[in-house]
Amino acid sequence: MLRLLSLAAAAAILMVAASYTDEIAAWRKQREERLKAPGGWLSVAGLFWLHDGANPFGKDANNEIVLPDGPARAGSFQLSGGKVKVKMDGAERELWPDSADVATVGRLSLYVIQRGEKFGIRLKDPDSQYRRAFHGIDYFPARPEYKVTAKWVAEPSHIPILNVLGQTEEMQSPGYAVFSLQATEYRLRPVLETPDAQELFFIFRDQTSGKETYGAGRFLYSQLPKDGRVVLDFNKAYNPPCAFTPYATCPLPPAQNRLTVRIEAGEKRY
Repeated sequence: MLRLLSLAAAAAILMVAASYTDEIAAWRKQREERLKAPGGWLSVAGLFWLHDGANPFGKDANNEIVLPDGPARAGSFQLSGGKVKVKMDGAERELWPDSADVATVGRLSLYVIQRGEKFGIRLKDPDSQYRRAFHGIDYFPARPEYKVTAKWVAEPSHIPILNVLGQTEEMQSPGYAVFSLQATEYRLRPVLETPDAQELFFIFRDQTSGKETYGAGRFLYSQLPKDGRVVLDFNKAYNPPCAFTPYATCPLPPAQNRLTVRIEAGEKRY
């Protein structure tokens, strides 16, 4: 009887492990599909900072914003008083920064972004060289021990988050997670991307950064804390957009999220 119970327990463990491996494989497939989508990060092919007044755009080299497709002179972005309007085809309309508002030129999509006091135009091109040259992502093997249940300590504050442009933004952080890896305790402090965010956003570095993994660090999301606990699955740690295009404006890990442990899980350097 004991032998049968032992065999049943072993079979159950193998089934759980197989199920988890399948979960990570599905997550990775979806991740790469989002990257490769016509409007995914691999399609980001340009970033143009605006100055006050008119910023003409089009395919002709005489434009301030030179595009790879569309008419020689497609229109103009007007920046005035912290607002951006686009003039095209005899019409004018405002474009909201960091929204789904888009100006379309040929196969191209143009979006307004705001970083601090700077306004820019993000160009997405489904024929981007980064999208055409994408060769897939390398990963560490999925290992269940890198899915950890952390103690959640509620300690609301605002922390400075530096981005690759050299700008610093104070972001809301609701607390921090305390977890153990390799018999050592660590902490990670997440931020909320919006006041009503339904996920915790962790930006971190570890001792694989700049070696096996992307030098600036990696990203990880988790569900909001429940019953004083939060689950961190480092097998879902992934590279920031800056690993795939030079035209992203990624945030960098805060000082308290620079870990002294090797996290051999998630995405490797692209």
